[in-house]
Amino acid sequence: MAQGILDFHILTQNKDNGMTSLAGLPAWLELGQVLGLAESIERNVKVREGAQGYTDRQMVMAGVLLNLAGGDCVDDLARLEEDGGFARLLRRVETHGMSRQQRRLQELRWRRERSRTVPSPAAMHRYLKAFRSADEDEPAVKGIARVPTPSPALLGLQAVNADLIASVHARAPREALTLDQDATLIGVEKKQARMCYKGFPAYQPTNVWVAEHRMMLYSEFRDGNVPAGSGNLRVLREALRLIPDGVKRVNFRSDSAAYEVDLMRYMAEGQDPRFGVIGFAIGADLTAALRAEVARLEETDWKPLRRWNPRARIFEGTGQEWAEVVYVPTWAGNKKSNPDYRFLVVRELLQEQPLPGMAEQLILPFQTMEFGTKGLYKLHAIVTNRDLPGDQIIWWYRERCGKSEEAHSILKEDLAGGHLPSKYFGVNAAWWMLAILAMNLDSAMRRLVLGELDDSWLTRRLKAVRFRLIGLPGRVVEHARTLWLKVSAGGDGDILCAIRRIIKRLVEPEPT
Repeated sequence: MAQGILDFHILTQNKDNGMTSLAGLPAWLELGQVLGLAESIERNVKVREGAQGYTDRQMVMAGVLLNLAGGDCVDDLARLEEDGGFARLLRRVETHGMSRQQRRLQELRWRRERSRTVPSPAAMHRYLKAFRSADEDEPAVKGIARVPTPSPALLGLQAVNADLIASVHARAPREALTLDQDATLIGVEKKQARMCYKGFPAYQPTNVWVAEHRMMLYSEFRDGNVPAGSGNLRVLREALRLIPDGVKRVNFRSDSAAYEVDLMRYMAEGQDPRFGVIGFAIGADLTAALRAEVARLEETDWKPLRRWNPRARIFEGTGQEWAEVVYVPTWAGNKKSNPDYRFLVVRELLQEQPLPGMAEQLILPFQTMEFGTKGLYKLHAIVTNRDLPGDQIIWWYRERCGKSEEAHSILKEDLAGGHLPSKYFGVNAAWWMLAILAMNLDSAMRRLVLGELDDSWLTRRLKAVRFRLIGLPGRVVEHARTLWLKVSAGGDGDILCAIRRIIKRLVEPEPT
């Protein structure tokens, strides 16, 4: 008798038959091993030190693998455990490089015979509670938005992330790095969450992205009511502290949330003890004084903003114009020894002009300004301390709107960063960091490995990589004391073999 409408039958088998739907995921696990991820966890995270049960290494790696596999909540760890083939392989690689005595000590962490490979959801929930901040439960003070002090365990996760980036940087060194700083909102339905500026409960981490490595260097997890325009100097200094050795210069980009006097002075005056002057471009506030200077510009001062088309090898028009404004705000001109700050303004004519007398009543998501009879323009200002031509500064500044903001989308949609698991601030901060570790490990895979096979892998979204490589079917079998992962020959199966060869070269370079 047919089981359903279509002409096929389903036959259930024991989950221990070695089948896996994650045949590609061990490649990411192997790259993490080469980059020292497991050793860094053991060195920096000390939650389960001396305890029984799962180690810090097993718990953190379970969270990273869950993200890469496509899980978006703690309960999805059960689904990872149900993948019998992957669980068998993971159990084997956990003891890689261990002596017999170390393996024995690992076994003694369980009072009874170990029955699971991946921690249970309940065990993960208990583990994450160790990341709570000591002061996160302090009563809120009206009118004051504070950031709880990160726990030692959370600082340990941040150190693991810094080690991961340093390991990638050692294999792809750069003398100069560009930092893009931006905040993002994570909407939640938890009564403990604070209201953000958009009117819904949320958390609002501020993140620092390294453009050259396409990795998240640092993230300060915040409540939703903490303004994006506060504490940016503190965030930058923490990020600068984590930059790998060998970097000599740093540049910085951010939107108008970073338009803070202390932050700009710190960079322009060379107050950082390691990097000195930091070149920056930041969205500037369109104050009444700046608008007055813009209004004094002659029409001949405005230049067309053109974009270079590499295919046609010509400069194309954008419909926008830019000008440099002679403007010295009070904070920049109170001393003769102050560095120079340049203000650039970009305008774009609105395609649909308001009726006469209605411009002041418009509510638009961007700043506007009327220029006599020419009409109403969209207006944006940038402040910089770099001495490049103005149009180059503008295009360089706009590059941050690509990958750094796309990274927020990946963290919240392709990974589990958008599904915070707890009412506790520190637990959610740790969950967010696990998503960042997973994203950075995937970025390392693209930059160091997949990019060697085909440049197109560098621009594909994680869900596309998951569909093509991570989620491949396979079977794990043991023969002659060797564990074998069987996948289909040709196509993506051959890609997995090529990936492993490239990863091996990261440790053992081929002779020249």
